[in-house]
Amino acid sequence: MKYILDTHTLIWFLEGNESLSKGAKIIIEETESKKYVSIASIWEIAIKVSLGKLKLAKPLETFLFELSQTDIAILPIKLTHTIRLSKLDFFHKDPFDRLIIAQSIEENFEVLTRDPNFPFYDIATRW
Repeated sequence: MKYILDTHTLIWFLEGNESLSKGAKIIIEETESKKYVSIASIWEIAIKVSLGKLKLAKPLETFLFELSQTDIAILPIKLTHTIRLSKLDFFHKDPFDRLIIAQSIEENFEVLTRDPNFPFYDIATRW
């Protein structure tokens, strides 16, 4: 199975936050499944940290180093993702989440998220 982590899922996993569901944690820690995080999530985190809207438990550099030590792959933004993004209905307004949704459709990923807006799209979610 292939999974893409929503931004909050990545943060909660790397910070050991108890808000992360046990099911999501088990999936992320599995070695058999393929896990991805969108470069859009990394961009979102960097923007929010720089604006003071997100406070990580550790410096951004440390957070990203710890990410690099996992088996979670960084998914780039492909042209097919942006084309899919342009065709999405506006159930969800957040541009970062909309890109993750488009990527999950194009790459056939299940999304690890607790965001209630993701299931409005034709994607599988798990929490």
